[in-house]
Amino acid sequence: MYSSGYAKRSTTFSSSAGKSARSSAAYMSTGLISEVLYREDQPMMTQLLLLPLLQQLGQQSRWQLWLTPQQKLSREWVQSAGLPLTKVMQVSQMDPCHTVESMVRALRTGNYSVVIGWFTEELTETEQHRLAEAAEEGNALGFIMRPVRMNALGNGHLSGLKIHSNLYH
Repeated sequence: MYSSGYAKRSTTFSSSAGKSARSSAAYMSTGLISEVLYREDQPMMTQLLLLPLLQQLGQQSRWQLWLTPQQKLSREWVQSAGLPLTKVMQVSQMDPCHTVESMVRALRTGNYSVVIGWFTEELTETEQHRLAEAAEEGNALGFIMRPVRMNALGNGHLSGLKIHSNLYH
């Protein structure tokens, strides 16, 4: 998994009674964009790494937005994964050229705790910067999901993550 360098965080410490412990709301991420590279032959890695975070974010009052290229999320998988069915939105069959702009708009609104978008090609630095600014503005997380091409692995590319195909129906 690759995390971009666009994460900006602020930390506040509780000073009551001279304690230096953090309060529950002390650590606030003001937005983060992360890229998740995945391979077809490692189907469970994404679930193992991302599901706990998505489950925790599901406890917020905000939505989770999935921008998927073709597949539709399975209701059964969403429920069995412990994600709140009433807070998961999906836009499928989106033209890939509109995915970055859709992510930027969604992240900026602050209505979503996380926005997940699938891409076939690496994003430009400008696109990554726009996403990072939008995530910071909306205090949200954004995940760029991108497959690793098998020929890239021969050049020493790190293994990635994959959302297993049984997530879709």
